[in-house]
Amino acid sequence: MNLTTAQALVGWLIAQRSETLDGREVPLFPAVFAIFGHGNVLGIGTALQERSDVLPVWRGNTEQGMALAAVGLAKAAHRRQVGVATASIGPGALNMVTAAAVAHADRLPLLLLPGDTFTGRAPDPVLQQLEYFGDGTATANDAFRAVSRYFDRITRPEQLLAALPQVARVLTDPAASGPVTLALPQDVQVETFDFPESLFEPIVHAPPRPRADVTELDTAAAAIRDSVRPLLIVGGGVRYSGAGESAAAFAGRYGLAVTETTAGRTLIPHSQHGYAGPLGITGSAGANVVAAEADLVLAVGTRLQDFTTASWTLFDPDVRFVTVNVARFDAVKHGAVAVVADAATAIADLDDRLADWPGADREWLARADLARADWDGRIDALRAADSGPPSYAQIVGVVNDLSGPGDYVLTAAGGLPGELAGGWRAIGGEPTMDIEYGFSCMGYELAGAWGAAMTHRAGIVTTLVGDGSYLMGGSELFSAAFAGHPFVAVVCDNDGYAVIDRLGRDQGAPPFNNMFTDCRTNHLLPPRVDFAAHARALGALVFPAADLAGLRAAYPQARAAAFAHRRPAVIVVPTRPGDWTDAGAWWEVGVPAHLEGYVTFVHGKSAQVRRVN
Repeated sequence: MNLTTAQALVGWLIAQRSETLDGREVPLFPAVFAIFGHGNVLGIGTALQERSDVLPVWRGNTEQGMALAAVGLAKAAHRRQVGVATASIGPGALNMVTAAAVAHADRLPLLLLPGDTFTGRAPDPVLQQLEYFGDGTATANDAFRAVSRYFDRITRPEQLLAALPQVARVLTDPAASGPVTLALPQDVQVETFDFPESLFEPIVHAPPRPRADVTELDTAAAAIRDSVRPLLIVGGGVRYSGAGESAAAFAGRYGLAVTETTAGRTLIPHSQHGYAGPLGITGSAGANVVAAEADLVLAVGTRLQDFTTASWTLFDPDVRFVTVNVARFDAVKHGAVAVVADAATAIADLDDRLADWPGADREWLARADLARADWDGRIDALRAADSGPPSYAQIVGVVNDLSGPGDYVLTAAGGLPGELAGGWRAIGGEPTMDIEYGFSCMGYELAGAWGAAMTHRAGIVTTLVGDGSYLMGGSELFSAAFAGHPFVAVVCDNDGYAVIDRLGRDQGAPPFNNMFTDCRTNHLLPPRVDFAAHARALGALVFPAADLAGLRAAYPQARAAAFAHRRPAVIVVPTRPGDWTDAGAWWEVGVPAHLEGYVTFVHGKSAQVRRVN
């Protein structure tokens, strides 16, 4: 079939199919997000237009935002579907680098198709081309190499025949999952080649479920048998494997206390016997206490990030680690007994080897229940109604109380990940939460909700967003409103970057350049953002809420209105900037040894900066 490079690429995208966790066949690439410029409007742009009845194309308003929407789509689809984003050369392309880094850190599939400069070079230097004095082959798109799992520049049409199988491999392989960048020079996009018809035959991608080495399984099972106080950590890999229910059952059968990472949240029912709560700095004090008492940790599907491990201060120095992960890179960390396998198959194989083991003493599960109950009491106290603007814990409590089993909640950077992860009470089963905390990307919240709303159909998507993140990524609110994808956004206006202000203050540093009251301005009375007016101007439905009672009334109205009008509904609520949920865990940050007017005091593992009187 004689086609342009762009036509062949689009035809291949359409032919790729995927198998969901419940066995349905769906498009692997359900959506393309596009902002066209001179580097992609006449190549990939015309090819997408020709097939737009089959492959939906959605217009973004910032390249970073639309690519983040593609990331949110992949997370909501549990990595079984992939969003595509295309932009022109120069700033359009480079604006997607941050989204690539988010996908890379969070191990989420993403396909980026940035335009590139001419391979023929006759018109060089073209508009937006960077010229490297020492390398004529380099372009701005080489910036994607550091944040891509697979990078290629297609300089001849026939190169697609070799590149596209690698694209599919990375995007559908659980161990390699992450962003793929195909840089597309604008002259090559429109060149033709006689492509074989076999390239466009439909293919269904069912992600592989690798089985573990027998010796690894035997060693891991022996370590679990020898434990007295075993703890199961459920990570994002359990979610993507569809192994949440089997992990919960495994823990109950053998007396393992169980906890979750940020990426694994909502997989374990809050009421499960032995569930200690979420783990780490953004988790719960209950789970952290239980983790400190464990003599064995079985970590399944997690890379054990510092927020999960409290910078590796949570565990007893003599604890043993058994890690299960599809990526050997993650499985071998920290001297663990490594089991390289899919989470579901590994749990089943370990179950077979432990079938005659009576399990740990059930008093260990009771210990976890007491720890969770103590944390629940703290959360209940924080949620209790009082006068004035609500706290973050109260806002999370309202959304939690008024959400249904099929609803989906989302947040990203700042203090809200800790509030949502630590305070949410899940019913278990279907994953219903996305906390982007692998890259902690401000601005993900609205864009990610747009992408999630495209693929999550069981209920409403609600995103919790601070005023700082809103100002970084508000443009995609209009993208969702224009496209007709409903979700609810709860905008928490705390008058600045409150969580970073808290971090500095907690270490004794002076307030500076975070809260608006501590920022430089030439005004005696500087302006403030009217978030309600701004959201309304971007096409959203708006429901202001002055207090907790107002939020309780506004949230059901916003849900109903979003569905009825096929638009985002925004609730703007003032939020107390200084009230936080504290899991009581350590986090390693750089504390200055010398600071004018201050002195550093070191106490064991902790350090604090204090003003010299």
